[in-house]
Formats: sequence, structure tokens, C-alpha cells
Amino acid sequence: MAEPLVLNSVIGFGGQIDNGLIVHPDGRTLIYPLGSTIVLRDRTDPRSQEFLQGHSDKVSCLALSRSGKYLATGQITYMGFTADIIIWDLESKQLLHRMALHKVKVQALDFSCDERYLASLGGQDDNALVLWDVQTGNAICGSPTATNFTTCVKFFNNSNDKLVTAGNFNLNVWTYDGVNNKLRPQDASLGTLKRVFKTISIDSSDQHVNCGTTTGDVLQIALERVLFKNTGPAKGNVQMGITASCEAPTGDLLVGGGDGSLQVLRTAPEPSSTNPKLLRKMPALAATKLEGAVTSISLADVSSRSINFYVGTAMCNIYKVTYEPATGRLKEELIQTAHADKINGLAFPYEYSEVFATCGVGFIRLWHLTTCRELLRIAVPNLECHCIAFTTDGSAILSGWSDGRIRAFGPQSGKIIFTINDAHQKAVTAIASTSDSSKIISGGEEGMVRVWRLGRTSQTLEASMKDHKGSVNCIRVKTADDECVSASSDGSCIIWDLHTYKRRTSLFSNTFFKSVVYHPDESQLVTTGTDRKITYWDAYDGNAIRIIDGSDGDEVNALAVDRDGEAIVSGGGDKLVKLWGYDEGHCYFVGVAHSGAVSGIGVTPDKQRIVSVGTEGGIFIWDYQRPQTQVDI
Repeated sequence: MAEPLVLNSVIGFGGQIDNGLIVHPDGRTLIYPLGSTIVLRDRTDPRSQEFLQGHSDKVSCLALSRSGKYLATGQITYMGFTADIIIWDLESKQLLHRMALHKVKVQALDFSCDERYLASLGGQDDNALVLWDVQTGNAICGSPTATNFTTCVKFFNNSNDKLVTAGNFNLNVWTYDGVNNKLRPQDASLGTLKRVFKTISIDSSDQHVNCGTTTGDVLQIALERVLFKNTGPAKGNVQMGITASCEAPTGDLLVGGGDGSLQVLRTAPEPSSTNPKLLRKMPALAATKLEGAVTSISLADVSSRSINFYVGTAMCNIYKVTYEPATGRLKEELIQTAHADKINGLAFPYEYSEVFATCGVGFIRLWHLTTCRELLRIAVPNLECHCIAFTTDGSAILSGWSDGRIRAFGPQSGKIIFTINDAHQKAVTAIASTSDSSKIISGGEEGMVRVWRLGRTSQTLEASMKDHKGSVNCIRVKTADDECVSASSDGSCIIWDLHTYKRRTSLFSNTFFKSVVYHPDESQLVTTGTDRKITYWDAYDGNAIRIIDGSDGDEVNALAVDRDGEAIVSGGGDKLVKLWGYDEGHCYFVGVAHSGAVSGIGVTPDKQRIVSVGTEGGIFIWDYQRPQTQVDI
């Protein structure tokens, strides 16, 4: 049996999950999801992280009990299966209960004020409201919510038997009847108003509920008789709808919009200046703008002069926002950033382990390994970066893009050094540098392998090699710069002579080759692809030496070998990071944390860490563990 690979730290934040960012009442911890993992991070030190792992797929919602003792998390699963809800004890970091009733997805969760009950909402395929006993983990009762989809649930702040649900054209106040063990709904009277509700916030005295809508307005409902009372903001609706809300201790409401706007609204009823019988619409007291749609707002701490919130956005940024009621100012500070979309690749500089680069849709980012901080962000809007590499002398970051261009950037300034226009007819899908940094070898989606000579002010095409009939997925260059190997989706790997620019040897297999690596002594090649196999080849004559099963049921996308050739690390569609002994081909360690396919993997040159990136946008940093060979035992 393979042992678990130890997860050291993560870079990422599931920003698309509504109310996914939570501040723990202890004043030190931020809680947020990343894929199937829950991250507990110190607010001041991003390296201080703990992980809760128990979900089999992407986490879809979180809820924290009032005292901070319990955390409930729900997940997505496959069509026709039930999705798990897990209750964690945050004092011992242990899994308390695993509950399953909802089909496909758990939409929202909330604890009652006394932590006795947990309310859960099923997703679009389930649409049921269920009440759970927190102590035993058993379901107490349940009810279908409404004919339309319901998106959010909230318990009253001072009563454990009343809760509010809202969704597409429905808003209900539910009362739990303990005698008959039933949930009884009361529909809100909104008159002619029809709204799709995205967020609900109940005031501390349980007098009103403020509901944010996709129209961009806030509806205030009096809870005593569930009647519509007021609306806001006074000066026009929020663009792209209201996506998150949180009540401030002053009684005001902080609302976030789909356009990244953040506003503080006064919700206390005030008579209108023109007609005293009518209420004045909620005025905005302060406003600011963030990057990405606001998906979660969590109250952090209160001082005599200011109130601090933590805000998460769909662009996977976490901000610390300070509101000063006296001056009416909102100040934001970026705390953490991450990829919001899939990551296509990663690269380390030659013989340097402190930094690494990742690429994805629209961005290249440079990260510091030990502090998990972003050092540099290079933005190229509306394009996708498919591959990335450092020149061996570290003078440039090379990148291949979906518009067929090769772009090189300064690793410290981020400024563009040169662009090779029309480097390939379609996207540039693979790139590598020779060890003297005088040439670039690139592969294209159309199957061309091209060699470019780098001059001081020019980049000239040395050779264009057309033998592949599918896209080139990976290129590796020998240390002596006399040959390179290209792996392609046409089922072939070709070893090219870099003096004559002719093919030396070909490796054929019934697969789409995804990745290829040289053993450090360069006598062997290791390939992988869609046939789930990891294959060892003789680099001289191209014969297969050994074939091992890299995965049970999914393709293997990424391969890396450590600098001494002791271990191979692989990752793929099964979302697992596997560490193999190179000589014996045995899997010794398996890392579970990704919720999407692993798209890139690397071992740091100092053999201390393994870094893996995935299609969910997460960067996972693992402790490198040496394979225990038979000789060691």
C-alpha cells in the first residue's frame, strides 16, 4: 500500500464558492476551500496552514458555528449520487459526522444560534431543506423547498427553530414544529415584485432580513409578519447583481456586487423627506471597487474607530477591507491572490528552488515557494498561455500562447523582452530552452517543431521540423544541446538531432503522448499519456524497456524526475499525485488534494518539495519523500 504524501502548503482560494471565505472567532484563522480541501490559514502568516481532507470532490459550501467549534462543509458529486456533508470539530481538527441525503450537490449550510441544529439545502437536482442534529449527525426532518430553485439558507440570530430560505422567485420563513417534527413555511409577501435572491442577511435583533438580488437591489423584509418593507440602494441598482452581504456591528449592511463594487448601506428605517408616510430608500454611506465579483464577506474584528472585514472575490483574491464609520471611508488591502482558472503548466529556474512560475488563461505568475506569495504577475488579456519555461541562464521567462506567438518576459520586471509573431500557425503548446540559452525549441498545435536562434536584437528561425501529425505536448532538450525529444498527440515521440535537424529515433505507442522526461544520465526516456501507462524507453535505439500502470482509470498528464533519478512523480485525470521509485517502478506515496485533473508537476532542484498544479486553479506544495527501496529496507 502506498503511503500518503504530506501536503506542506497550498496557494489558491475557491473564490467562485458563495460565502466560501470565513473568519474564525479566535481572531487568527481564515477558513476557505480549495478544491476538495479545506484550508485553515493564519491571518498574518500565509505559510501557517492546516488542512481538513475528507471530501471526494469539490467543496461547494461552508458554514461555521457561532462559537467557532464546528465547521460544516458540503460537496458536489456525480449525477445520481448523494453528496456528503461533513461536520468537523475545529478544536481537534477531526471529522465528527459524515451525512449524506442530498443528491448531486449541497447548495448551502447554516448552524442554529445554539449550535444544536444544522440546516442544509440541496442543489438544483435535489431542492430539499433538511434539519440535522449536530451532536448525533442524524437527520431530524426535511421538506421540499419550492418549485423554483432555492440558493441560500440562514437561521435567526436569537431563535433556533426559525430560519429563512431564498432563491429563484421564492422567499420563505420556516418554523420547526418540534411536537410534530415538521418544518412549516411562510411565504413572504412581496406584492408585484419578482426577484431572484442570491444572498440573505438577518439583523442581530431578528427584526428584518435584507435580501440581495440579481437585479442589483436589496429588499428589506420585516420578519414578524414576513412583509416587504424597504429597498435600496437609493442611487440605482448594483451592476451585475448583489452577490454577497454582511451586517456590520453598527447595523449597516455591507453589500458586494457582481461588478466588484462594495458598498455600505444604511438599513435603519428613515421617513422620506418628500412623503413622511413612506420610508427613505437605503442610502450608500461608503463605496469601493475590487477585482472580480464579490462572493463572500466575513466580519473580522471591531475597534473604536474602524471595522475590519475579509472579502473574497470570484477572481480568487482575498482582501482585507477596513470601514471607518466616522469618516465614511472603505479601504481595501489585497491579502492573497491566486489563479481563478485552470493552470496549464509550471516551471522552475535552472538549479534554483526558491521561485517558480505558473501559466494559465490571461496570466503568468511568479511565486515564492516558502512564503507562498505572488512576486510578479504578467497579464496578457483574452489569450491563453499553454506552456512556460525559463532560459537556463535565468534571463527570461519563455511562454507559448494561443495566438501562435512566443513571448519572453523579464523575470524581475515582468516587461516584455521580445515577441516572435506567427511562431506557429495555431497555438504554441510546448517550449524549451537549450542549456546555453542561445536557442528556443517550440512545438505547435499543428505538429511543427521549430528551432529559433536568439540574437541580441533578433530571433531567427533555424529549422522547422514537420514529422508530427498531432499537437506537440512536451519538448525536452539534452544537456549537451545535441538532441531533443518531442511528445505528440499523434502517438509518437521523436528524438531530433539538433545539428542536422533530422529525426534520430522515433517511439510509437497507441496513445496521445502528454509528457516526456529524460533520466538525469540521459540513457533513458520516460513517457506518459492517455493510455494510463508510464513507459521507460532506451534513448539510443527507442525500444520500450518497461511499462507500468500510472493510473487505474484516467490519463496521466504530467511527469517529473528528481535530479538524481531516484523517483518519478506523476499526476493526471485521477486527481492524484504519485511518487514512484525509478528503478523498481513501484508507487510509494500518493497525494490527495486536487479536485481537478493535475496539469503540471515538478520536483524542486534541491529535492525538498514537489509542486503540482491543476485545472481547478490550485497550486499544491508537497514534502518530497525519498522512495524506500528494497536495499534501504
